[in-house]
Amino acid sequence: MLKIVKTSLVIAATFGMSGMAHADVSEALANICTIVQADDKGELRKKMRSVESDYRMKLKDYYSGISCSGNSLIRAALLSNAVEAGELLVKKMPKSDLNAPEADGKTLQAWVAENGLQDNPIAAVINDRL
Repeated sequence: MLKIVKTSLVIAATFGMSGMAHADVSEALANICTIVQADDKGELRKKMRSVESDYRMKLKDYYSGISCSGNSLIRAALLSNAVEAGELLVKKMPKSDLNAPEADGKTLQAWVAENGLQDNPIAAVINDRL
């Protein structure tokens, strides 16, 4: 009987901790859209490093879960003309994820072409990576 109680406590503690960790990651990433839109490459790099060291998550792990006014981080950088932050994001993302469709079903390249942003320096970096 005592083993069952101990096991139950361990399981409950594990699920409780994972819920708290998720909330902490959300708090850690709360202002990342503002950082990207302000084109603060140093602060963005620091934020990405802290999330990686504290939560063992790379950009690809949380990229799809972040929305900046309905756009992904790279799209927000393109719209804000945040060249340094956008280039950092593109270089940190795996090529396969850059080529994958985003939440609206469009790839980055298709979205860039649709919005007439081909002349943006970030679009050039995206094309070079792919």
